[in-house]
Amino acid sequence: MRPSSTLDLLGASIAARQTWLDPPHEKAFRLFNGFTEGIPGLAIDIYARSAVIYDSMADLDQSRAIITEIGQYILDNLNWLRAILVKSRKSGTSEERRGKLIFGKSTDTKVKEYDIWYTINLTLNRDASLYLDTRNLRKWLIEHSSGKTILNTFAYTGSLGVAAKAGGAARVVQHDLNRQFLNMAKSSYTLNGFPIFKEDFVTADFFTLVGKLKRAGETFDGILIDPPFFSTTSRGRVDQARESDRLINKVRPLIRDGGNLVAVNNALYISGAEYLKTLETLCVDGYLEIKELIPVPQDFVGFKKVGDPITDPSPFNHSTKIVIMGIRRK
Repeated sequence: MRPSSTLDLLGASIAARQTWLDPPHEKAFRLFNGFTEGIPGLAIDIYARSAVIYDSMADLDQSRAIITEIGQYILDNLNWLRAILVKSRKSGTSEERRGKLIFGKSTDTKVKEYDIWYTINLTLNRDASLYLDTRNLRKWLIEHSSGKTILNTFAYTGSLGVAAKAGGAARVVQHDLNRQFLNMAKSSYTLNGFPIFKEDFVTADFFTLVGKLKRAGETFDGILIDPPFFSTTSRGRVDQARESDRLINKVRPLIRDGGNLVAVNNALYISGAEYLKTLETLCVDGYLEIKELIPVPQDFVGFKKVGDPITDPSPFNHSTKIVIMGIRRK
């Protein structure tokens, strides 16, 4: 695609997001979703005053030329930016996949969302350490966590647990296999003045943790299950494409009567209807019910539909499928 056409599409996306561009530039949002707005393989996110360009285009030489044009265009239109980072998803080096600066000396380390601060590390991983597609879920947690005990499995950098804590949760247990990720959750706690209880940050295999909690007789008012797309450890396999029901059934005994299970599935090749059917099958016994579907924010989805998605996400509005489920105990 010619750079001029690329810039036209980018200009339209910026115009559609004008309400996000006002000072004090502390927010995080998607500036351009190429998969729906005309350039598959390209996405641009804004984190405070830092732009992150995700380049998944097939032709590396062509993409580098386009990225140069895009970088200059973004600076011309968003002159308050302090940094532009490019993540070359198909690069052969981990450094380029995590991100390299093409403008500025350093990136932002925190963003504010619904008056809550989140620590970010834009080069921590292939992603940017804070998932923007679950922003509405964080809002839901702020509104529905008062006085509750919450277990946040596969917490990554803990943003969902931070939102629950901000909503007045009595206790939030943050779990992940990677201690470095959970340390970022602690940093977010510090930013917001939340107390840190060491025992509530658990580095463990998911299956090991669940077994330990069951043996101890622990239960929670709510459990969040937002696993990586695919992961295998010595204790078991996490597979969103084929075993969502298995993961949900693993944690159901840990949820108190009247509690909630929040299930997130971002498997691109699983349609919305297929995933919903899986959940409906789990509800047949009457002890689990689908209460609410949480949409992905419109800025992340994109404001202009170009072409068809790989799989139809409906009744969800994106391949990130978020469901609130209610639990009834015998």
